[in-house]
Amino acid sequence: MDRELRDKFQRLWAEYFPKAELPIAFYYTDDAAGLERAPEPHEHHCVIADLGPVRKGESLCFGVSSLGCPGAKRYFGFSQVLMPGFEHFLSCGIPGKLEGERYKKSPEIVLELMKNAPVFVAPKQFIVFKRWDGLEDDDSPEAVIFFARPDVLSGLFTLSGFDEADPCAVVAPFSAGCGSIVQYPCLEQAKERPRAVLGMFDVSARPWVQKDVLTFAVPMRKFTRMIENMKESFLTTHSWERVRARL
Repeated sequence: MDRELRDKFQRLWAEYFPKAELPIAFYYTDDAAGLERAPEPHEHHCVIADLGPVRKGESLCFGVSSLGCPGAKRYFGFSQVLMPGFEHFLSCGIPGKLEGERYKKSPEIVLELMKNAPVFVAPKQFIVFKRWDGLEDDDSPEAVIFFARPDVLSGLFTLSGFDEADPCAVVAPFSAGCGSIVQYPCLEQAKERPRAVLGMFDVSARPWVQKDVLTFAVPMRKFTRMIENMKESFLTTHSWERVRARL
């Protein structure tokens, strides 16, 4: 991680988004030595709950055995396996056998959805989450993740499109909460013009974030441009000053 870039963003963030929560970042590694490992769960467990301490400044390393949800294993890229009957689980269920989440109207819609579902394979054995101010020289983050309220989201959304003619510089794909902060940002990172990902609409993940918070995940290649653009953007105008005053 470029220390100058890290510190520059912290200064600008404090100036234009005073008191707003710093983002967290993640990267993949094969070397977990010296890293705080997330405990192995003994039952189904949402990884979004584990990121609460990271948002407060702790750093955590996850391997496949640290994840208590098959979805997290898939969306972090550690497994490509879907649970049996997934098309029923995501839709109407199977009476007397499987409760459905009813996120899609029918199993057929789920099967069609899965035909076009992106495939993401983790490049290394572990994924490490750190708050931005905890990033070190040897860290190479794939993306940053903001847990943000509407005023902050409006600033991030507008800044993400500052150097883009495309009106869709931000996407909000249907996804599990963990997919919207890891899988999709990683897929975008590989594109020529990566987009930011608005997320945490997953009803199953919502209990693990504040009621007025969504996520805004930005591939690092795009985020670097956003940092460089801050001082010449709308953030310097009276319009933003009115929003900033109530942050």
